[in-house]
Amino acid sequence: MYSYDGLYALLKAKGMKKSELTRELGISSRTIAKISKGEKIADNVLLRLCEFFGCEKEDIFAVVCENALLQRLREEKNAKISGGIYHETQVRLTYNSNRIEGSRLSEDQTRLIFETNTIGSDVGVPVDDIIETANHFRAIDYVIDKAEEQLTEEIIKALHRLLKTGTKDSYISWFNVGEYKSKPNVVGGAETTLPSKVSGEMRKLLAEYSKIETVSISDIIKFHHDFEKIHPFQDGNGRVGRLIAFKECLRFNIVPFIIEDSKKMFYYRGLKEWNSEQGFLVDTCLDGQDTYKALLNYFDIEYSEF
Repeated sequence: MYSYDGLYALLKAKGMKKSELTRELGISSRTIAKISKGEKIADNVLLRLCEFFGCEKEDIFAVVCENALLQRLREEKNAKISGGIYHETQVRLTYNSNRIEGSRLSEDQTRLIFETNTIGSDVGVPVDDIIETANHFRAIDYVIDKAEEQLTEEIIKALHRLLKTGTKDSYISWFNVGEYKSKPNVVGGAETTLPSKVSGEMRKLLAEYSKIETVSISDIIKFHHDFEKIHPFQDGNGRVGRLIAFKECLRFNIVPFIIEDSKKMFYYRGLKEWNSEQGFLVDTCLDGQDTYKALLNYFDIEYSEF
């Protein structure tokens, strides 16, 4: 959908009506009807409008997302609005996701970095914790921008690059920031996919996921488990995986979930025991979804129940 509020504002400033505009520029009534319905109009018509008003396309119309949460996140991000759902999402998702992976930053310190780009007077915090916190904010912005796009290897690798750039790991040649791992690794004592097989397994995982006609929260949780089982990167897999889940929830208009640090043992158990009991991970993610629903209710943002 498209909003033509900018066009109406320009008309008002000129003291014109839509009917006068059609006569002035020879625009058809059918085009005016499209504008009224919020439909896309032809580029050549937009160009004529821009020339007439002496403005840019963005001054005439804006894309309106049917996902109320995604629309609000984008509006608040672009306008740099503090204290809203975008602000709280950045702080809470970043704090909890980093904390699960061992970050020593508190939620207050995480909030301070987001709000002031400083850490305050506290000492003893590892530099990488600070860098990865700032990087995670940028990764969330990337997710919001790319939310409606199909999930690809390029997007997944870009998230890893955003997250790990500037950390001590990024100066290790074999670490492969933004690329799949070059050395075997384990998670929770369990072996993961060998480096030589990661690319093929990731393509297979994405191909199977893309075949799902109507993606549900259960499908996203399963994808998250399968991604973590592959463990495609040398490090940062948990955070990248949770960012992917956040993106896909936005993409399919599903309320996102944030795994809280206080629930990480349930989360780890759910990932480890998925093959024998999927309910552990599903219940933990749904609990995180309920937490996010409370935020949506507080900020009066509508959402659909699934």
